[in-house]
Amino acid sequence: MISKTIKANSTEAIIKEIDKVTSNKFEPTLAIVFLSIKQDWNAIRNVLDKKGIAIFGATTSGEFIDGEIEEGSIVIMLLDMNLEYFKLVFLETGERSTFENAKQMGFEGKNTFKNPAFIVVSGWLSQDGENIINGITEGFGTDATIFGGMAGDDLKLEGPIVFSNNTKSDQGLLALIIDQDKIEVNGIATCGWKPIGTTKTITKSEGNVVYTIDDKPALDMIVKYLGAELDFDSGKEIVTQIGAYYPLQMERENMPPVMRTAMFTNTEDRSLICAGNVPQGSKVKFSLPPDFDVIEKVIEECNELKNEKQQEADALIMFSCISRLLSFGILMSEELEQVQQVWGAPMIGLFTYGEYGKSKTGKHEFHNNTCCVVTLKEKI
Repeated sequence: MISKTIKANSTEAIIKEIDKVTSNKFEPTLAIVFLSIKQDWNAIRNVLDKKGIAIFGATTSGEFIDGEIEEGSIVIMLLDMNLEYFKLVFLETGERSTFENAKQMGFEGKNTFKNPAFIVVSGWLSQDGENIINGITEGFGTDATIFGGMAGDDLKLEGPIVFSNNTKSDQGLLALIIDQDKIEVNGIATCGWKPIGTTKTITKSEGNVVYTIDDKPALDMIVKYLGAELDFDSGKEIVTQIGAYYPLQMERENMPPVMRTAMFTNTEDRSLICAGNVPQGSKVKFSLPPDFDVIEKVIEECNELKNEKQQEADALIMFSCISRLLSFGILMSEELEQVQQVWGAPMIGLFTYGEYGKSKTGKHEFHNNTCCVVTLKEKI
């Protein structure tokens, strides 16, 4: 399987790149499209559709390609994957819940391939991360392979979208279902963040809203404990100042912690609204801001994946939390470059509002502040 990556900063430029790459005996069947919500995704979709190319698309909060970070741009990976080896499924939350749609996706995968993998992108379904994982698992089975991420919208926090050839929605759920008997799909969800301080208890929460930590208002606890100085005028102060630098690590027995990012705050009741559920009674720790050790941990786990499961790859897809970009700064490029160098394959990715994937010793689940790396390799 051949994969080729292209990028541009405008619709006109990316169309020229698409024409150029498809004019030299390369006949792609699938396009993975990640782009800024400012770009004309509809025009790009029309060009690809006219060429008979299936589209797996999402808006971003930043995109990257072959180790290089872009901003406000368009990145595309074109693959000549056999049409019989994959299927796209698009469902929209509305009359049916996200969980019911995800369950239907699980059924679709089970009925299409004996051994499917699900690569998923979701729109503005910020409270449904666990529902998407649980729904697919309910429909397919507990051993479902699930990787992906929540689309972004340049941190506007208004409504990211996902799209395919004939459909788009900010409430959409899009799955690229791949036949693992024909295409090897392996991945790792890894973060590298280090915990700090003592274990604390979520004493009051409901879904993804945390009201109190150790019986103290959640926001006050973070401000006092971390000595954070917050500007509440920007409207994005939680994502950019707390979520990026001080995510919560939910501890679990015999499993790695799962990260939770604070996305919003309610200044009246001093609660935190997180990008993922935080059950009442959960044990949590805060995290240290990242340094080179975080990147080293990520690369170590990628190398373990390569050595144990996936020696070679035809393509890499990476879903990385926007909080990593905000907190890493210039270090982010270092992480992306080193991840690509592990396999040396073409790579495409986006910065997300949440990630789906499997940690080294865990199960497939919903993450924050994590990077999820997916490798594709056609079997001979």
